[in-house]
Amino acid sequence: MPAALEWQIAKVTRITPETPQTKTLTLALPAWVAHEPGQHYDVRLTAPDGYRTERSYSVASEPERAGEIDLTVERIADGEVSPYLDDVLMPGDQLEVRGPIGGYFVWDVAIGGPLLLIGGGSGVVPLMAMLRHRAAQHSLIPTRLLYSSRTADEIIYRAELDRLASADAALKVIFTLTRGAPPGWTGYQRRIDAAMVREVMQSLGNDIRAYVCGPTLLVEAVSAALVAVGLPPDRVHTERFGPTGT
Repeated sequence: MPAALEWQIAKVTRITPETPQTKTLTLALPAWVAHEPGQHYDVRLTAPDGYRTERSYSVASEPERAGEIDLTVERIADGEVSPYLDDVLMPGDQLEVRGPIGGYFVWDVAIGGPLLLIGGGSGVVPLMAMLRHRAAQHSLIPTRLLYSSRTADEIIYRAELDRLASADAALKVIFTLTRGAPPGWTGYQRRIDAAMVREVMQSLGNDIRAYVCGPTLLVEAVSAALVAVGLPPDRVHTERFGPTGT
């Protein structure tokens, strides 16, 4: 069996609140292997009566961090797994995981750019792994992140995204809010649409590589818009998450 498909016991070394509904779990892995930005891990929980359930979570951290990974988990109120991970799990606890898994929705600096990342809600997580990898490699590949959230409080990684963009002229981070904006907000205030996509990508030139992650409706609308403005379908990579903020 490939190593990525073998279950291992990870130790929770840190839990970092990101928003009121999301936390990042830092896991130390005894059988760590470098992932590709965009890949995910499966997490398996086993109840005292033997009942098991699994969920997949994208890796948020860069592969340059050896020995550990970050999984950012959005709490789904009626979920089987995320309430336990966000509300019960403590540093020092153990989790059964396997990975890294996935080979289509991946990017590294060797693939090149320009790079267009579009995410909704927790769909930003694998895109963050790409941005962190890009920063770790000191890459100057022209990059745009367009990120949709319901409210400003629900923007995951807000402070780090601002820091990355302020330190890198080749990276621009653009936010849009769909359910109200705070005073002084200068970003977009609507769902991502074709006009917004065109505005964000126009400065990137030709040969763009696009990665779109989020709820199904967002992914379908954005991928259709990208193809409509002339981006070849084989340069549009998509990953769909469950319902979340867009």
